[in-house]
Amino acid sequence: MSMTDPAISVCFTVSVDGIDLGTFTTCDGLGCEVTLEAREEGGNNGFVYQLPGRMKFTNVKLSRPVNSDSAQIAAWMSSMVGSIQRRTAQIQAMTADGTVVCSWGLDQVIPVKWTGPSFGVDSAKVATESLELAHHGFLAGD
Repeated sequence: MSMTDPAISVCFTVSVDGIDLGTFTTCDGLGCEVTLEAREEGGNNGFVYQLPGRMKFTNVKLSRPVNSDSAQIAAWMSSMVGSIQRRTAQIQAMTADGTVVCSWGLDQVIPVKWTGPSFGVDSAKVATESLELAHHGFLAGD
């Protein structure tokens, strides 16, 4: 495989209005859907009209092992206490050598959920955290 193969990515960097939230190991939910409204026409038994409606954008879920970047999420979440403001986010898929494979700009981002790690001496699992973001769409040019 060549180094330009777009299917190869090992991490995702995330920033919100220039605030670097660090690197994540998984990114799920980048997508959108057009809702359809079915309309039947009298006398037409061959098909049902499918009329396009609103676009819906799925929440983006990011996760990673807890690391030194974890404090950046806590600080960002704390900055919104009392006043949650929509922001612009940038997600970049990167290869192991730091080459950006693809990037997505998200418009009107708000954090929906942050889940921190669960610690226990009876388990040797890696402590992970996840961040879920809602948005109103993708930015043009990204």
